[in-house]
Amino acid sequence: MDLSALREALPDGVLLTEPVAMERYAHDFADDGSAGSPAAVVRAGSVGDVQAAVRWAAAHRVPVVPRGAGTGLSGGSSAVTGGIVVCVERMRAIEIDTACQVAVVEPGALNVEVKQAAAQHGLWYPPDPSSYEICSIGGNVATNAGGLCCVKYGVTTDYVLGLDVVLADGTLVTLGGRRIKDVAGLSLLKLFVGSEGTLGIVTRAILRLVPAQGAPATLVATFDSMNTASQAVVAIRSRLRPSMMELMDHASINAVEDYQPHGLDRATGALLIAQSDMAGDARAGELETMRQACAHAGAGEVFCTEEPTEAEMFISARRIALHAFEHQGAVLFEDVGVPIPALPALVDGIAAVAARHGVSIPVVAHAGDGNTHPVVVYDAADPASATAARAAFTEVMALAISLDGTITGEHGVGRAKKGALPDQLGPDVMALTRRVKDALDPDGIMNPGAVL
Repeated sequence: MDLSALREALPDGVLLTEPVAMERYAHDFADDGSAGSPAAVVRAGSVGDVQAAVRWAAAHRVPVVPRGAGTGLSGGSSAVTGGIVVCVERMRAIEIDTACQVAVVEPGALNVEVKQAAAQHGLWYPPDPSSYEICSIGGNVATNAGGLCCVKYGVTTDYVLGLDVVLADGTLVTLGGRRIKDVAGLSLLKLFVGSEGTLGIVTRAILRLVPAQGAPATLVATFDSMNTASQAVVAIRSRLRPSMMELMDHASINAVEDYQPHGLDRATGALLIAQSDMAGDARAGELETMRQACAHAGAGEVFCTEEPTEAEMFISARRIALHAFEHQGAVLFEDVGVPIPALPALVDGIAAVAARHGVSIPVVAHAGDGNTHPVVVYDAADPASATAARAAFTEVMALAISLDGTITGEHGVGRAKKGALPDQLGPDVMALTRRVKDALDPDGIMNPGAVL
């Protein structure tokens, strides 16, 4: 492929073509085997670089795979053979507008960097994926990322007030702005959040900030099973909305202790970690309501703490669980979600799938919003184990759909889950989705093979 015109359109050092240099840009964290060999990687340093790359690709009908930090878990930024990867990791600018209470952010800025910049002004950016220290805002927008605080504070789309997006022909459009309320025209802003790079490339985001969170109090409860823990979650959520509500099953507790000991009780069947950030007496009231619900559901031990260091030990254990699973074998990442009352049926069903296929499926969950992360662990060197894992992966998605749930709550469809998407959406919605895609990307160059 002749890349001379593309090289001339970009500043020195932006275009990578050496196979060794491009290797790290070929796949995301999932590394699910879907990655091809790109012809080039554009390490964009400005919106102009992104436009130049997309215009060249449009003129030559070359596939474009947008990429941020590469921490995705669904193959959403896997390279396409013969295409180009447009990586925005170098675009890191952050501006905090305290008058409007927004952050104006380039897509390569890390989630944690936005939080830190906001905190300097007494403000807070709530969306907090477990990978918040290494994932980028562009990727968060692309997948509509969530996190541990979502049960009360919502997901990425709830904080996106504006976007700059480079479309499939290289046109730069500005959607929304620093205003809180705006219903002028179609809600195109929301169309791009969660579109996984299939409609365009985000080059700037305007993110709503809120006043800094109050110091939370933490409740930790142990249960003999995920079912009883889930029953407690259902009871709690029918009455209130904690600022955090996370679950770990027996297998995930032990995986974390094997990987990085946190002092968790290895005999525990399930661990519930919940927080309240209400002010004054209301916080104590929320914790008491949660304590009673846990006790009624059969919790073995329930304790509460306002000590941040003690609470962080449990939260840290929950955050590193996905990394712990990787040390047990090859993994297939799930993030299925269901309506909260269906959570007990979902965790029981996942256990049945694991037993049926003879694979390990440890589960952690953003239990308060019904979003679970069952992770299929298998032996990649054993073809039978790999086959069983793939069958279990598919069956877990089917289980979620049967419970009126979703195949992905926050990781995105990417390439790993697109086979199950028609089962969830149905033919009419799939056809509508394709019409939108065709209208904005008629040549199909934007992240082909992802989602659809």
